[in-house]
Amino acid sequence: MSAESGRTVVADLARRTELLVRDVVIDVEDRFHGIAADLPDDVRSALHTAARTAGVFAPQIGTEFGGSGLNMRDRLPIVEASGYSQFGPLALNCAAPDDGNIFLLEHLASAEQRNRYLIPLAAGRIRSCSVSTESTDVARSQTSELPIVATRTGAGWVINGRPQFVRGAVGASVAIVTAHTGGSGGSRGDTTMFVVDADTPGYTLRRAVDSPRTRTLGGDGELVFEDLEVGEDAVLGDVDRGADYALARVGPATLTACMRWMGSARRAADIAIERSAAHTSVGSVAGVVEQFIVDNEIDILAARALVDRACLLFDVEEPSAQAISSAKTFVVEAVGRVVDRSIQICGMPGVAEDAVLSRLHRQVHSL
Repeated sequence: MSAESGRTVVADLARRTELLVRDVVIDVEDRFHGIAADLPDDVRSALHTAARTAGVFAPQIGTEFGGSGLNMRDRLPIVEASGYSQFGPLALNCAAPDDGNIFLLEHLASAEQRNRYLIPLAAGRIRSCSVSTESTDVARSQTSELPIVATRTGAGWVINGRPQFVRGAVGASVAIVTAHTGGSGGSRGDTTMFVVDADTPGYTLRRAVDSPRTRTLGGDGELVFEDLEVGEDAVLGDVDRGADYALARVGPATLTACMRWMGSARRAADIAIERSAAHTSVGSVAGVVEQFIVDNEIDILAARALVDRACLLFDVEEPSAQAISSAKTFVVEAVGRVVDRSIQICGMPGVAEDAVLSRLHRQVHSL
């Protein structure tokens, strides 16, 4: 495929995503007041069907698993367009934490693990969570002191731990668990990833945790692993390489998160523009409103440029960690500014409990 035809394909997929979100997804979001935790499985399945019909399902997944197989830079306009609605990424099956777990499984899973987990996850038939949460008294940087411990036995491994704030835990069929396995390689060599079925004896969802993310699909949950036994076939990749794999997951997961957040910024900016056009201001107020609208556009354009550069470096396998970190820092702050300005333009209609801007404000301030 030539570069020109490739750009045409990507532009068409982005346009199809925009239409899907506008014509189908936003209506579902409004019906459920933007609370994905209340979304029944049949509605989620219907959104997947609509995305497949539009030809935009799973842009991040390889073609052999039913996706578009796009590189990171080509995903940008499509995932951004999906993020225009909080339910858009769910429709395209590119929402967190599934997107990051799919990346890991595509690169690390054995043939058996691909058949058992990757294929149904890529098809949207099951959901997953990623378990590497530290206990409240352990610093996030101390990955060698994760509260989840896996001990080798003659038949495989026994996992114990009590991770909290596990995103997507409620309703997840499978978890990718990063556990301390006591390797000899120091802090980068003593963790291992396991793929664990949620119905395994010893795996318990203790409770849904009240957090800003409880409004997202699967919310946050506290899990309890008590003498949870898994076989050697549950190991994802190599033993004692979990920290390396976690770092490899961070890059693509961060970039796709930035793309989704930029879609939220675009939605907020458009609402502000529509509001300002419908309510004419005069004098200094009009000048402030116009400046806010311009500043919103500048923030969105700058964010997109930084993410695009980070995606390019990632795709060509150049060092990209600093670019990704810079992009994330700017995008999070920029999206917050855009939403805040848009609320100021809209006034009280923007802060009502069921208003879109109010939902976006809660989402942004949980980043």
